[in-house]
Amino acid sequence: MPLYEYKCIECGHEFEELVFGENKPACPKCKSEKTEKKISAFATSGGSSGGRSGASCNNFT
Repeated sequence: MPLYEYKCIECGHEFEELVFGENKPACPKCKSEKTEKKISAFATSGGSSGGRSGASCNNFT
């Protein structure tokens, strides 16, 4: 089961939840079921540069 980040529309609480399928979790703070999945920085930072971001860990001065 993947771990997703959610934000509660009712109270603004942000939380992580293990979710199976398209189930939407209730907010652990206010118990509202009005939650939305946040876009993960990890999911949007992918690229085709072979894992390199321009800076090298081998460059020491």
